[in-house]
Amino acid sequence: MTLNLKPGAVVGQVILYSAFAAFVGYFATSPKYRQIADDVALIKLSISHLGERDCRKRSADELAKLPPNMRAPLDCPRERSDIKLEVDLDGQTLFRTVMHPTGLFKDGVSTVYRRFEVPAGKHHLAVRMNDKVVNAGFNFTKSADVELKPAQVLVIDFNPDRGGLFFQ
Repeated sequence: MTLNLKPGAVVGQVILYSAFAAFVGYFATSPKYRQIADDVALIKLSISHLGERDCRKRSADELAKLPPNMRAPLDCPRERSDIKLEVDLDGQTLFRTVMHPTGLFKDGVSTVYRRFEVPAGKHHLAVRMNDKVVNAGFNFTKSADVELKPAQVLVIDFNPDRGGLFFQ
């Protein structure tokens, strides 16, 4: 089997392929893309946490009425508490929310993810969280003076094994 290629077809293909390669090459390098401005830093808030349950202690009479294999001293519903969260930057409210538990029976994890662009430099960051909203106030707090460099990313996270709220 032989191919009969005409010189004009070959030249046309070379020109079209070259134009396509130049098009792709240009947009691979220009215009320059920047996710954030040169004098801006990012604060990322990323928290997934199970709210507490509102358990109550059963009385001796209640325990006596139950079958022996059901006599747990605490009565804990399946539903989890909402989680109240506040983030302040330099004394001003940056973000405030109430995270609701997921799931059909409201027994799943509560999750929030937000991204904040802030001016680079020194800031005072304060985060407060309450994972049992029937209690007043906040049971987890973290406050720190941070110096953010341009294009730096500071993550606010929660891990009960690390003491609760932390910045990294």
